[in-house]
Amino acid sequence: ATVNKLFKMAETESLSSRSTQDQQEKDVANMSNEQLHKEVEELVRANAILDNERSMFEKFLKRVDPKDLAFTSTASAAPSMSMMDTRVSRKKSKTRSSSTERLLKLNAEQKCDIAQRELEELREEIEKLEEESEKILDNFKAVMEEADLRLAEMRKASYEFERDIVKGAVNPRTNKVIAERVQRYFDDKLRAKDALIEKLRLKNSSLKGQVKKLHQQLKQKEEMGEVLHEVDFNQLKIENSQYLEKIEEKNQDLLRLKLMAGNTLQVLNSYKKKLHTLTQESNRLKTEITSRDELLIRIESETIVVEEERAKAEVVNKRLRAQLADYKVPGVMEYVKEKADLYELNRLVKSWERKVEIADMALKTHHKTWDQLKRASEQQNPWRRAALEAS
Repeated sequence: ATVNKLFKMAETESLSSRSTQDQQEKDVANMSNEQLHKEVEELVRANAILDNERSMFEKFLKRVDPKDLAFTSTASAAPSMSMMDTRVSRKKSKTRSSSTERLLKLNAEQKCDIAQRELEELREEIEKLEEESEKILDNFKAVMEEADLRLAEMRKASYEFERDIVKGAVNPRTNKVIAERVQRYFDDKLRAKDALIEKLRLKNSSLKGQVKKLHQQLKQKEEMGEVLHEVDFNQLKIENSQYLEKIEEKNQDLLRLKLMAGNTLQVLNSYKKKLHTLTQESNRLKTEITSRDELLIRIESETIVVEEERAKAEVVNKRLRAQLADYKVPGVMEYVKEKADLYELNRLVKSWERKVEIADMALKTHHKTWDQLKRASEQQNPWRRAALEAS
């Protein structure tokens, strides 16, 4: 009944709008090309928005039963009216009456509610798809791992078969494979497979027991009311976020402390460098002070010696001054005579020195001649030399 009523209202509205279409056609005829282009762009954008709304409302109606909707009677028929509205809007103008719009369109709150429901539905679908894709991906990973294991086992078996049978079980005389070794090889492989099957069976049974035990524990928790509900998970999420915030704060504090420690270490290194420099300077000053002290001691000892020498020199000086005071200058003739005697003595000394040199040269010549005569006489009379040596 509501739909028929809305159809009738649309027909009455279309009839009432016929009178305004003529006026609008006249307005369109009076518009310029730019204005017509803008009007067309606006209509295209409005049609795109209405198309998106229509597709969203169709999905909403396919998913939700209209009897279960919480809208009013007008809102329940709105999705079908939106399709009608898109047909009718092609024929009517933009200056539609507000009363008719309220009857044929959903309000903003209803549209937001539908969009929110569709968004939640899309999120759920995306989560389901992600879960399914993760399951499929895990399955493929498991298949690939199994394939890799099988490939590794096949390669290992092929290598062992080639090593033990193809190359190791050949008779060197006949160049044929020994059947007993082949049979023993396959028997060993079958026994190993049987042992592996038994091991996997025991492991499977233990896992089944663990699953059964976990199901029993879960059932007991459900009976005791210890199963976590959505509220508990939300509370855990809130606590987790709070702990994450605290961890972030602690990380920031740790980073700040690390920066402070780095700055402190830099300052400490600078002070260590200064201390090292000052220590070297102190050692240098100590060494210099020690050397200066030694120099001072040496200077003091030298000063004492110099003072003693000065005292001695002063005594000598006094004696010389006394002699100088008592000295009398000789006469001129006496001085000339003394100088002539000195000159004569120097001449005699030089003459005697020359004579001594000549005598030394003559002595050397005589020694040389003597040595020659001695060697000649020894060569002529060797028995005398032996007698001399024996004596």
